[in-house]
This record gives sequence, structure tokens and C-alpha cells, in this order.
Amino acid sequence: MSLFKEFRDFAMRGNVVDLAVGVIIGAAFGKIVSSLVANIIMPPLGLLIGGVDFKQFEWVLKPAVGETPAVVMQYGVFIQTVFDFVIVAFAIFMAIKLMNKMHKKKEAAPAKTPAQEVLLTEIRDLLKQQNNQP
Repeated sequence: MSLFKEFRDFAMRGNVVDLAVGVIIGAAFGKIVSSLVANIIMPPLGLLIGGVDFKQFEWVLKPAVGETPAVVMQYGVFIQTVFDFVIVAFAIFMAIKLMNKMHKKKEAAPAKTPAQEVLLTEIRDLLKQQNNQP
């Protein structure tokens, strides 16, 4: 088997393609959630705490000297990233919860037995009754 054919077979398996689609959709979803947090949620939250943008929260560990840049710990960006994570985790949780709920409904619906099977079962039971009579 050639290396190219083996790689093609590997890459075209269902789970690899599904994973690739999931990663692409996940990246796009991550951008949407980051925008939601940065542009919709954080401005009102910053307003509630005095009109401060979270991205501005930082500790200067060493100030800039000449052309040497300052050493800064940007904990506001970290807080915003934590908000991103919480919102993404909650959205995924709700999506999985919805899928599980739909899956349970599908399982809960009793399968209707075909009429032929019902008829054959009745015939079988009648034959058993006739064979058991003395």
C-alpha cells in the first residue's frame, strides 16, 4: 500500500472528517463568543464597576526604561478570557442537554410492531395452545 493511499484512507475516515468539521465550527463559534463577551457583556459590566474596561486592568511589574518595554501582568484580559470560557462551556452544556433530551424522546417512542409480526405471533400462540391440549 502506498503512503499516499494509506494517508488518504486515514484522512477520509468518518471520525477524522467529523473532527475536522468540529474544529472549524468550534473556531468560528469561539470567535462569536469572544465578540459576545468583549462587545456585549463586558461593556455593561465595566459600566457597573465604574466605567472601566476590563482590558485596562493590569499590574506594571517593571516600568518601561528607555526602549525596553514595561513588564505588565494584564489580569483584565485574563478575566475576559475566563468569561469567554464560562459562556462557551454553558453554551456547549445547553446544546448537549438539548441533544440528550431529543435522543431520549426518540428512544421513548415505542416502535409499532408491523401487522405481519402481530399476526404471526397470534398464529404461533394458537398453535402452542392446540399442541398443549390433551
